[in-house]
Amino acid sequence: MPMNDAALTEDLAPVVAGLVDRHLANSKEWFPHRIVPWSRGEDLGKDWEWDPNETELSPEVRSALIVDLLTEDNLPYYFETIYNLFGKFEPWGTWARRWTAEEGRHAIIIRDYLSVTRAVDLDDLERGRMAQVSTGEVPHPETVCDGLAYVTMQELATKISHRNTGRLLEDKVGYQVMATVAGDEQLHHVFYRDAATAALELDPDGMVLAIDRQVRGFAMPGTGIPDFAQHAKRIADAGIYDFRIHHDQILKPMVVDQWKLPELEGLSPEADAARDKVLKHLDRVDKAATRMTARRERHAAQDEAAAESELASA
Repeated sequence: MPMNDAALTEDLAPVVAGLVDRHLANSKEWFPHRIVPWSRGEDLGKDWEWDPNETELSPEVRSALIVDLLTEDNLPYYFETIYNLFGKFEPWGTWARRWTAEEGRHAIIIRDYLSVTRAVDLDDLERGRMAQVSTGEVPHPETVCDGLAYVTMQELATKISHRNTGRLLEDKVGYQVMATVAGDEQLHHVFYRDAATAALELDPDGMVLAIDRQVRGFAMPGTGIPDFAQHAKRIADAGIYDFRIHHDQILKPMVVDQWKLPELEGLSPEADAARDKVLKHLDRVDKAATRMTARRERHAAQDEAAAESELASA
């Protein structure tokens, strides 16, 4: 039978204390105000209107930046979820507060960068923040195991999204902004990855059941953002985060390589069945990713052919 949450968090406390110490030792101090290119800013009066011609960023990259920032803006509700799920007592409370401080810095630097570069419509961005935070839509994992499984994958996915967005910015400072944020997210992922792995050793049945629920129901944070579906499609089309990345860089590395689900022994019948569902899901995602990649390549080839035809007839 899976362990109850209180027993699991208590048994994990020594591991988490060590992970907190390691995180603090590995974290590097950095300052948003020293990275943001303030000289590129200007005063914006009440009559200012955003001019999309001011930026060379594609709609896909702009969507990624908006989603990245508005997700960070929803931080109060993520803190509430983590605090309620893992508890405020040490060392969990220390981690929750430190994590919140670091994530808040991400929102500061991304917003400052977007403001001085006017890379997106800042009025729409603020309306999006008001809508997102007013709604406060966040995942609510039902158990500690669910929470650990989810945040492990979510932090890894977020790191990859930030990193890939930065690579498409074609702006040295913008790249530095997103790379710095992605570096923090990597440390967060490693913390949760190792906490989840420890939980898997303590409570294999509970973790496998949770991994099944979280893998098959996984969704990136941000579903409360206005026009999220449209943003998500653009992000996928740009190859910032899509099914192929989700399978190759999140699901397989965690489920197969880290948690080694195919090799686990001694599971209960229910957990064993859940393990099978997870592995079948990975196979389905892999096949779906192959289809989507092929479809995207066909569309790209068709667009290129159409452009060449139009140029030849000009």
